[in-house]
Amino acid sequence: MYVHKNLRLSVVWRMSRNGLLVFFIYDTLICLLYSRLNFHFLDIPWQPVATLGTAVAFYIGFKSNGSYDRFWEGRRLWGSIVNVSRTWAIRAFDYVQPTPNEMQPEPSEVRDLHRRLLYRQIGWCNALRLHLRRQTAEGWETEVAPFLLDPAESEAAKRMSNPPTHLLRHQSEELRQLHQRGLLTEYRHVALMETIQDMFDAQGGCERIKNTPFPRQYAFFSFVFVWIFAAILPLGLVEEFDHREALGEYHVWLMVPFAVLVSWVFNIIELVGHASENPFDNQINDVPMTAICRSIEIDLRELLGETELPPKVEPVKDTLY
Repeated sequence: MYVHKNLRLSVVWRMSRNGLLVFFIYDTLICLLYSRLNFHFLDIPWQPVATLGTAVAFYIGFKSNGSYDRFWEGRRLWGSIVNVSRTWAIRAFDYVQPTPNEMQPEPSEVRDLHRRLLYRQIGWCNALRLHLRRQTAEGWETEVAPFLLDPAESEAAKRMSNPPTHLLRHQSEELRQLHQRGLLTEYRHVALMETIQDMFDAQGGCERIKNTPFPRQYAFFSFVFVWIFAAILPLGLVEEFDHREALGEYHVWLMVPFAVLVSWVFNIIELVGHASENPFDNQINDVPMTAICRSIEIDLRELLGETELPPKVEPVKDTLY
């Protein structure tokens, strides 16, 4: 996610350089053919061009709104993951306790139980991030395995097609065993299982966005309409500028920068919408899942009383990943 207050010129240039070059060459060619070679049949009335421009503006605006909704839903889902992780930690501390009628375990054993439950939650967050970014194979050993205290559990989860689901299954199994040992009352067991359900809801929402691409008919025709409009725009403007007498015969060349500018504006709106379609691809405008996972890790490990904590993720070239 880009976090600088304003887009740097280098970022704007990377986004728009290809389109600007094409628009400039094409518009210059139209102006050259019209003014120097007298191909006056190229000009068309301005009114249909303006009407088409209005229609294209509405269409790409609709696409941009839909794309932003996908990004914002993804960010809200990861916000809910932050909240449910904290809820899981607090409930694990307060609910996983021996009842008065049961044999009292050692305090160190209870602390180990809390640590295992919270570490597995951190592992689940990182596993979900890697799963959404399709990076499980290369990132598991450094991002997930250190939080799964059982190596066999880590290897088993890594081989699954959906590792985050497998980790939540282990959380559920652990709760069942704690309930059988008397370290969880029935009510507390149900409450913790509801928290796992909240995790599944957030994971399912993220997977829905990841696995359901933005409707291609909207994305494709938005691109097509913008370039059709850019193609006919200079044909409508060239005669309008040719009628102006302020600069004589050279006034028509002002059509080129104005046509390039208008085409660039439409193209940028379309590109911004395109960049927001898939918020989990680890791109410059995506949900900063790495930073969110690190924030969850710091919160939960602080609750465990740990002091040697990793630093927060800092932006790289104004982008938080």
